[in-house]
Amino acid sequence: MAKNKLKITPLADRVLVEPAAAETKTASGIIIPDTVKEKPQKGTVVAVGKGKKDEPMTVKEGDAILYGKYAGTEITVDGKEYLIMRESDIFAIL
Repeated sequence: MAKNKLKITPLADRVLVEPAAAETKTASGIIIPDTVKEKPQKGTVVAVGKGKKDEPMTVKEGDAILYGKYAGTEITVDGKEYLIMRESDIFAIL
């Protein structure tokens, strides 16, 4: 299990996620300009909260996940972009 090196600890059922990099090329090799790149809907869990009293956390640090297109709130920590979201915003563990 990866150890959270950031100075941020999610509370309750929240999860800190490092989004995957956006695709820069299509499968056929066409370069996608920055203006039309879609945000990725997958990422890696960086930190997890302790869960709620009757709802333990399902995901753990290091899990690759899929989440909703508009899930989470963008935050910047030490110059790096992350998302913080509720565990219920996560669709699946890959």
